Amino acid sequence: MNFSGIIIGVATFLIIGFFHPIVIKSEYYFGVKCWWVFALMGVATLVASLLVQNIILSTLLAVWGASSFWSIGELFEQRKRVEKGWFPKREKKD
Repeated sequence: MNFSGIIIGVATFLIIGFFHPIVIKSEYYFGVKCWWVFALMGVATLVASLLVQNIILSTLLAVWGASSFWSIGELFEQRKRVEKGWFPKREKKD
């Protein structure tokens, strides 16, 4: 039996699920100015996926990279959701 597909599917599900709260917390604490962190992480993991020989690891690095790039857009969407009142806005303490 070949479990590669199931491993990739489950890990992809977990990676995407992992990014959801990261985007919410990042926007809450840093706003959208941290988008470049997601961009750097995306580039680094996509390059790493090209260099890794193991197909499962290479695929998961690519999923991580794509999720990082997708998170940039979600970061800006999260700002809109906060403005609509769907998520709490962080009160800045002086």
